[in-house]
Amino acid sequence: MNILVLVATGNVGSQLVPQLRAAGHTVRAGTRNPTTADFPPDVQVVRIELSEPETLLTCLDDIDAVFVLWPLHTGAQLPKALDLIAERARRIVFLGTSGIPDLSFEDQEKLVHGCGIESVVLRPSTFAVNTLWWADEIRTGDIVHGSHGELPMSLIHEADIAAVAARTLTENAHAGATYTLTGPEVRTQAEQIRIIGEVLERPLRWAELTRDQARQRLLDDDTFPDSFVDVLLDGYTKMLAAPRPEITSTVADITGRPARSLAEWVSDHLADFR
Repeated sequence: MNILVLVATGNVGSQLVPQLRAAGHTVRAGTRNPTTADFPPDVQVVRIELSEPETLLTCLDDIDAVFVLWPLHTGAQLPKALDLIAERARRIVFLGTSGIPDLSFEDQEKLVHGCGIESVVLRPSTFAVNTLWWADEIRTGDIVHGSHGELPMSLIHEADIAAVAARTLTENAHAGATYTLTGPEVRTQAEQIRIIGEVLERPLRWAELTRDQARQRLLDDDTFPDSFVDVLLDGYTKMLAAPRPEITSTVADITGRPARSLAEWVSDHLADFR
């Protein structure tokens, strides 16, 4: 198959492209900055700016399936992008996100399943890669500061998301499905720090902050978008009030191998913490 991967240099896309190539598919990698792409020569890298959906037009020729991760904090251009994809491809796999304040997951799902072509929506639990927000503190000390330390999460490895995406992009049995993807365990944020410490063989511990203190730290972080600070903290408050996350077997059911644990994820990313 000929497959277009959007946001190909992101955490999931950079895993998905080599998985698809290893399975023998032709891959076109879409990114807003092709100079940052580091793929083999047989992967065609193309510039796509999703805030300007028309940039998709020159990248969809001869494409069978498209993987979409929406990277913008607004969904204003998503319907247009989906229309352009539906005019040229026969299948779309969409990775749902809570990072679009003006478009709920349910709204994303309706748009994707209503675009008129074969569609699959993946609803992932919290990305394990988000723990890298703490990497600077871990590199310089044994205490990690944050709010909502008792918030339980099921962290998922980006390689597992990519593996499910690869199957649903290339297999015919998934049209119209919405799949919830989780890791194999539920851990609070404080427990996540402990597990990271165990893998690093260091006594890491969590220090609880108030919401106002956590908000100011995020606003002071130049790498974190100010527009997403309250979205994140409000989301944490809602998650803490919600029922404890349930584990699904979807990763194993679709890929044939169990989802990776947080400890396995940390082992794969040791250099980022050191």
